[in-house]
Amino acid sequence: MDKTYQPEQIETRWYERWEADNRFAPSGEGEPFSIMIPPPNVTGSLHMGHAFQDTIMDTLTRWRRMQGRNTLWQVGTDHAGIATQMLVERKVAAEEGKNRHDLGREAFTDKIWEWKQESGGEITRQLRRMGASVDWSRERFTMDDGFYRAVQEVFVRLHEEELIYRGKRLVNWDPTLHTAISDLEVENRDQQGSFWHFRYPLADGVTTDDGQDHLVVATTRPETLLGDSAVAVNPEDARYASLVGKFVELPLVGRRIPVVADEHADMEKGSGCVKITPAHDFNDYEVGKRCGLPLINVFTQDAAVREHAEAFDLQGRPLLDVDPSLPAAYAGLGRFEARERIVADMEAAGLLEQVEIVSNTLPYGDRSGDVIEPLLTDQWFVAVEELAGPAIAAVENGDIEFVPKNYENMYFAWMRDLQDWCISRQLWWGHRIPAWYDDEGNVYVARSEAEAREKHGLPAELALTQDEDVLDTWFSSGLWTFGTLGWPEQTPELATFHPTSVLVTGFDIIFFWVARMIMMTLKFTGEVPFQQVYVHGLVRDGQGQKMSKSKGNVLDPIDLIDGIALETLVEKRTSSLMQPQKAKAIAKATRAEFPKGIEPHGTDALRFTFLSQATTGRDIKFDMGRLDGYRNFCNKLWNASRYVLMNAEGEDCGADEGSEVELSLADRWIVSRLQQTQAQVTQAMEEFRFDHASQALYDFVWNEYCDWYLELSKPVLWDEGASAAAKRATRRTLVRVLEAILRLAHPMMPFISEEIWQRVAPLAGTLSADGGSIMNQPWPLADESLVDERATRDIEWLKGVIVAVRNIRAEMNIAPGKPLEALLTKGGPEDAERLAANRLFLSKLAKLERVEWLDDPAQAPLSATQLVGEMEVLVPMADLIDKDAELARLAKEIDKQEKLIGGIEKKLDNESFVAKAPEAVVEKERAKLADFEAARRLLVEQREKIEAL
Repeated sequence: MDKTYQPEQIETRWYERWEADNRFAPSGEGEPFSIMIPPPNVTGSLHMGHAFQDTIMDTLTRWRRMQGRNTLWQVGTDHAGIATQMLVERKVAAEEGKNRHDLGREAFTDKIWEWKQESGGEITRQLRRMGASVDWSRERFTMDDGFYRAVQEVFVRLHEEELIYRGKRLVNWDPTLHTAISDLEVENRDQQGSFWHFRYPLADGVTTDDGQDHLVVATTRPETLLGDSAVAVNPEDARYASLVGKFVELPLVGRRIPVVADEHADMEKGSGCVKITPAHDFNDYEVGKRCGLPLINVFTQDAAVREHAEAFDLQGRPLLDVDPSLPAAYAGLGRFEARERIVADMEAAGLLEQVEIVSNTLPYGDRSGDVIEPLLTDQWFVAVEELAGPAIAAVENGDIEFVPKNYENMYFAWMRDLQDWCISRQLWWGHRIPAWYDDEGNVYVARSEAEAREKHGLPAELALTQDEDVLDTWFSSGLWTFGTLGWPEQTPELATFHPTSVLVTGFDIIFFWVARMIMMTLKFTGEVPFQQVYVHGLVRDGQGQKMSKSKGNVLDPIDLIDGIALETLVEKRTSSLMQPQKAKAIAKATRAEFPKGIEPHGTDALRFTFLSQATTGRDIKFDMGRLDGYRNFCNKLWNASRYVLMNAEGEDCGADEGSEVELSLADRWIVSRLQQTQAQVTQAMEEFRFDHASQALYDFVWNEYCDWYLELSKPVLWDEGASAAAKRATRRTLVRVLEAILRLAHPMMPFISEEIWQRVAPLAGTLSADGGSIMNQPWPLADESLVDERATRDIEWLKGVIVAVRNIRAEMNIAPGKPLEALLTKGGPEDAERLAANRLFLSKLAKLERVEWLDDPAQAPLSATQLVGEMEVLVPMADLIDKDAELARLAKEIDKQEKLIGGIEKKLDNESFVAKAPEAVVEKERAKLADFEAARRLLVEQREKIEAL
């Protein structure tokens, strides 16, 4: 093995070898275990959330594979309708100076397929860098032919059962992209905004109870005034009870609109009156449904004011009795320009009562960056009520288990308050809706135009045009667990691997993806899509903030693996599109956080860091300090393995099961602790407590195997007086325990474990004739018969004595290599027996030239003392130290601490400082004072001990 651990030299080599050897494919033997990768966007690159999630999935997959399960980790990507179309549109504009309309639909989609072939595989390359053991031979894409058949089949069948319909409904509309978008594609941003209070004149000479001839309504969106259908008051509000059923005259428009009673109006907010615009606000739409109001649309798809309004009933039918007139002055104005004009005109008419500044949120499209407009459009919908019942029951009856269980409540809350699902998008890239129209607008849903003609008996000369819209990507990804396995064909893979075993996902897409998969899969397969849903938190930065490019706190997992120069990192975090001041601030913060850039850490260290923080459901503050620590852990394992190999290669390691070995106390102890660690890690993995699994492994490897057992092996291996049998037993234990550690670590740290195992396995007698791989070795199981509590107690005693001597050295400032004498006293017969049995270990590890049992404590010379249980460990101090020199040194240290204490006490005695400084600063000073005082006490105690010599 190389002297130093260099992950960059082993990781790519091993991944290529595994893939070439087809190690990731199902074995065809054992109980099935299947897991579906949540399909990342084909446009994307691996971010920290992906890397975290993929680490968990790969850990589960490798673990189950080692348990002998027939394992499939299904890989694939999503076509990402909006993101991909935007990316290629920009590319075409930059390279050819054209837009998609210049090219036409067919030529433009050809461009997207070209881009996909050339550049769409970045995330799959990065998955390989993370060590993902997915079955690449089965890679799927949501737009591939087989998956498209599944999508068409589901759409047609749902339509035949009247569970898919077309209607005019309110949707999130992106005025830049000209498409409906899902809630998940909406970013709600906090802002300071205005709250305009307008007077709406009462009609027909009606007045309020206090004699006012108007009602006051307030809005953050004055431009929607043009589409008001009513003013609502709370039915419990006595101030306006007499006005319900009366009318107001809509300012600037002149349309008479009614006063209605609805609980949406908050009596405590503003005047208690609310303008109702059902065609431009989701809450108002619900009021409109309850009160039977017309839907009056005043915006175009560009979010500009229409020349004439459109009026519809709640079924989307045109209303001819509603006056569509709008003021000509606003026609064609964008909504924000119209807002300014309307506010100015209301003020000029004396109808602006006041303007408040308020904090509110605005919805933005996460792709376009434009403000989202609720808009009334013709869309395709899934009627979800019938699908929701079985999906709720599947979780209630335990067919699907959420981990942690509390996420079931979030799931139930959403499922029991479902709205019909808008599944159409006004894009060119995606699954085109399988519906055809004739010139009269009649619609024919079928798998193809030919089937539509045959199914409905349409003549060949009747012109048909396919629907221009495509399906929401969540619709196709909702079929992911069964569509990837060949459905609607009843394939062997579907029979073997469905339902899948577990879904690993973030809580933020429980509604958008998880719930819809459950509904769709139950409907079309009669099975649940997965038996367990492991819900993890989101990866945040070290301060707990969400990672985002705009904040400049994004970390690229590949940069953490390979390392990145500071200036390159700064360049990646900033952008020419940023305001210069912001870019400058981000660059400064980055240089302060990473003054030397980011050093290479390797994939295994990053994976182990993720797993150590994978508590159930909680968000993760990614800690660079932990990443450094786990790189050190990899180094520790590497160096420990080099020690084992240096002492075992070419020697008799007892690989033959029949060879006689007599295990030492240290051997029995480490074998016993290995069994307990194997049981701990296995249980933690079963419970999805990856943090507990990684911690148990870390503690055993670092604190027990490396720090203690390797040290305990040296007196045996390096002592010329030790027997050949004792040496063979120690070598066999060293090798076999290390080999088991590597198998235990493999699901979490696949690369380093494989690299070392290839050298260790022949010594342990576990390397198969074909060369083999650790990933196909059996998962290590605990053997209760090897748990030796007596050995554990004896070793803990031994460790206690060694640590006690080391503490005395440190306290008395005695050189680590100086031989000492030690006396043990005040213990019981068992302590004396342990001393007799472990003199060799104590002498070597505690650097003792003599250690004896003292029956009479009164005979002890003046000594430094430590306790191990009730037993005292004594180190006689005579001639060990220069008493005068040590007292002088301690006096200087005590004087230094007293000066530090005096400075802080003076600061804290200053009433002005305590009153004006932030509480956190004052607390920090008090904490420093407590630390300095504690240090002084220790120094004084040490001085007293020296003075007594």
